Amino acid sequence: MTRKKLPIGIQTFEKIREDDYYYVDKTRFILQLIDEGTHYFLSRPRRFGKSLLLDTIGELFAGNEALFKGLYCHERWDWSKRYPVIRISFGGGVVRSVADLERRILALLRTNRENLGLNCSDETDIPGCFAELIQNAAKKASERVVVLIDEYDKPILDNITNPALAAEIRHGLRNLYSVIKDSDAHIRFAFLTGVSKFSKVSLFSGLNNLQDITVDKRYSALCGYTAEDVDTVFAPELEGLDREQMREWYNGYNWMGEAVYNPFDLLLLFSTREFKPFWFETGTPTFLIDILTQRGFFLPTLASLRVDIALLSAFDVEHIAPEALLWQTGYLTFTGSRTIGARIEYTLGYPNLEVKSALNDALVKAMIGNPGRASELESRLYDRLYANDFTGLKTHFESLYASIPNDWYRNNPIAQYEGFYASVFYSHIAALGLDIILEDVTHQGRIDMAVRFNEQIYLFEFKVVELAPEGKALQQLKDKRYADKYRSLSQPIHLIGVEFSKDSRTVVGFDVETSP
Repeated sequence: MTRKKLPIGIQTFEKIREDDYYYVDKTRFILQLIDEGTHYFLSRPRRFGKSLLLDTIGELFAGNEALFKGLYCHERWDWSKRYPVIRISFGGGVVRSVADLERRILALLRTNRENLGLNCSDETDIPGCFAELIQNAAKKASERVVVLIDEYDKPILDNITNPALAAEIRHGLRNLYSVIKDSDAHIRFAFLTGVSKFSKVSLFSGLNNLQDITVDKRYSALCGYTAEDVDTVFAPELEGLDREQMREWYNGYNWMGEAVYNPFDLLLLFSTREFKPFWFETGTPTFLIDILTQRGFFLPTLASLRVDIALLSAFDVEHIAPEALLWQTGYLTFTGSRTIGARIEYTLGYPNLEVKSALNDALVKAMIGNPGRASELESRLYDRLYANDFTGLKTHFESLYASIPNDWYRNNPIAQYEGFYASVFYSHIAALGLDIILEDVTHQGRIDMAVRFNEQIYLFEFKVVELAPEGKALQQLKDKRYADKYRSLSQPIHLIGVEFSKDSRTVVGFDVETSP
């Protein structure tokens, strides 16, 4: 097995093929798309290979046969035809005004005209110039045009914390994208990709022939690496790496079909030989953390949310559902579905250990407001659990809640909710990446939280003393016989009743009973 270069951060198909980098062949999917339709939309999280996919499609339609030798499509494509390709990408730079957007669009259109040897009668008229570019390109080549738009939504996401400006930029983009519908007679193939999934009404008004393949089991593995890809393409890189650990850390992204690994994570793992939250560290949007902490979102539900497709599609400047935001940005993924009458209900959960641990770590740090203090507390939590120092554990959680500034309580509605205290507790433990089961079902009821660690079982029940008599948390664990479910494991079981006070904003009860 011959090792090749790792294509870390490379989005150019030609460079990957000519310079002998690893390449996971996606051309079977591409041919299927071309055979079955003409206008597509795909949403995927950042750093999942969307740009490389579009570049591959562009090179295929441009007829650059030499780049595809040995790939699935090589013997199945008519290389005698060459189509004009228009490429528009908003991936580079940040748009901070409508004027910025217009300058960017005009520059992109000018680059495409130069590449295709065309002119525009009025270079200041964005929709007119785009329509003229498509028509003239088709006329010159005697072939219909391929339109590829990458990061279609980035100008909006760059300004998502400023709804008024984001709405103006959305209008400017709609002005551009509407041309695709009007130029349908001259278009052979159109593909738009991005991170978010804005409603068609708000951004693609009139573009009703756009087929959304975001949630389509046939194309779940269109971006990302499958387990088979890892076993075959990257076989030379696997020596010395634990496959189960790889799966736990980086696999699990799913769009109702085959699960895939995050490609950015795997490539950096192969390079560094270390397990780290590579993808998460490339930039978690602060507005995501703000939305979760400011809207009273019950954080333990992140491990298992039930939603319908309408909610997941309800993403727009004026209204951003946290569930939709988490799913579209890759922090939650599909873990199952069921049909209820005429309605399909989906279950969302963390895709893998990287996201579960890193997201909860970011949430705790946001609530404490002091990343150094939060890291110190996480390290201490691990030591207390490992030593079964329950007296120290109670003191530890008192310190945790005391570390949250009073201003945070005053300025964040979530602090008024009963679930706030359990949310902080849960996220603090989840940040360690431990094996956690929430609302674990038994024949007597549901355990608030079960943690499996160091060949021991920790069962937690949470209560707020203003809403329940003191001492009730531990008593419920005992009365409901929650430990019975775990006795077959022959591991020590610790029943832990945790009681909070909304008035004093801290832990006021931490009762433990251990059974062999």
